[in-house]
Amino acid sequence: MICKMVKRSLVVPKVTDFQQKVYNAARLIPRGEVITYGELARRIGCKSAQAVGQALRRNPFAPEVPCHRVVAADGSLCGFAGHRDGELIAKKRRILEDEGVTFNGDKVAAEKINVIHHK
Repeated sequence: MICKMVKRSLVVPKVTDFQQKVYNAARLIPRGEVITYGELARRIGCKSAQAVGQALRRNPFAPEVPCHRVVAADGSLCGFAGHRDGELIAKKRRILEDEGVTFNGDKVAAEKINVIHHK
């Protein structure tokens, strides 16, 4: 049997060093857990949860970089694929529920939010 090799170019998205830090940290969020934008920012040494959100909004590596596992400080879903409401937020919830994340109303159950508390 002869295999014919097809030559295709590999397209690697250009990302900034900051975005790469965000994506590397997001990859560590375990299935069935979520983290807040602020906690993810803290873990990479950034003071801006909004900057982390903007990087995740542009995530070219989903689902390998699970940006759906990042939520607002109050546990609300707040954004997904650049949208703040509608069908994409419903999709984010379905994905999280399929991974075992539980909800209290419209917010992730507090025990599912992975945050390191500092004293």
